[in-house]
Amino acid sequence: MEKVNVGFIGLGCRGGGLMGTIIDFYDVNITAVCDKYEDRVEEKSEFVKEKKGVLPFGTTDYREVLAREDVDAVIIATDWELHIPIAVDAMRAGKAVALEVGGAYSTEDCFDLVKTWEDTKVPFMFLENCCYNREELLATAMVRRGMLGKIVHCHGAYAHDLRGEVTHGKENRHYRLRNYLGRNCENYPTHELGPIAKVLDINRGNRMVSLVSVASGSFGLERYVNDNKDTINPELIGAKFMQGDIVNTIITCAGGETITLRLDTTLPRFYNREFTVHGTKGLYEQSANTVFFDGDPEKYWISADYIKENINNADKYAYLLPPAWQNITKEMLDSGHGGMDYLELRDFIDRLKNGDDMPIDVYDAASWMCISCLSEQSIREGGAPVGIPDFTNGEWKNRHSLDVYDLL
Repeated sequence: MEKVNVGFIGLGCRGGGLMGTIIDFYDVNITAVCDKYEDRVEEKSEFVKEKKGVLPFGTTDYREVLAREDVDAVIIATDWELHIPIAVDAMRAGKAVALEVGGAYSTEDCFDLVKTWEDTKVPFMFLENCCYNREELLATAMVRRGMLGKIVHCHGAYAHDLRGEVTHGKENRHYRLRNYLGRNCENYPTHELGPIAKVLDINRGNRMVSLVSVASGSFGLERYVNDNKDTINPELIGAKFMQGDIVNTIITCAGGETITLRLDTTLPRFYNREFTVHGTKGLYEQSANTVFFDGDPEKYWISADYIKENINNADKYAYLLPPAWQNITKEMLDSGHGGMDYLELRDFIDRLKNGDDMPIDVYDAASWMCISCLSEQSIREGGAPVGIPDFTNGEWKNRHSLDVYDLL
């Protein structure tokens, strides 16, 4: 396969961003575009024509994209509710799938996704771009070399002030609004969990066993609406949001490790994923851009100079990064989310052309996405423990490690 014919299903903010990244790939043709809103279809069709010189097929019915012979693969970036159903239909139609991230609404959907892939073996990749990010890959390199020792605990967060996006969901036709009105869960777990799962070899020698989730009350959006009545849709004034302002989730793993996740999107704050890897020999903290190795414990808390010398030091270990990051260009860095969108999509296309296994596969997608619906159950039951299904049916013990770090 010299060139890959790609169809886009979902042309909102994320779909449009991915299109802007992949459209300059020399070996990709965008042959079809789809969204339920006709104006988006028209806009992105013209964008493709302007960049590539060919007007793609446009439709508001994704099934028409799946029926086309000039579509080899689809990139799915619709609202969260449709991610799995469309991915299932695409695999059944023989179209390779690149599925944008989001949480699942039921474990049954996740099992359906896995079974469909097992029945069809159509190439499938979950587009968790944070697995390709510089800092996450640097920590992974240290873990793979044993520099941090036995990993005991990892932490991550989706800490992102989304109050404007959520409350203007009707005007922007964004699906987050209805989710925040009607659900209470860890609704967007994979940015933080994906890189952690790779560090801990989840589904490849290790697995997540159970979780507990608790949620604070929902106060942030109500206050935001009341303070911005002049610009907020009047329908939201007085509305009650179900989504807790802070959701904390604790996950236990078969290897004895623990994971903590925090959803924090409806209170004032700066963006942070808080990616942290804590081992017996050292600690990596993304927020402080710091690697901390074992030494004299007495110095850790009494010496201000010691702290100054060892804070913000991670960049000196950049030589451990994979070649793709060593050789990254300004154009790649500017192509979406600081380079990780480019590396992610480039990896998908290359592996699709070569017939290689995908590094973030259907088992990863199912086990990461199911955290949303399982956290919803745990919160509803007062923080009760909930088991996490083994989507590999026991094969996690035997599956070889396939790491993004090793592939770049």
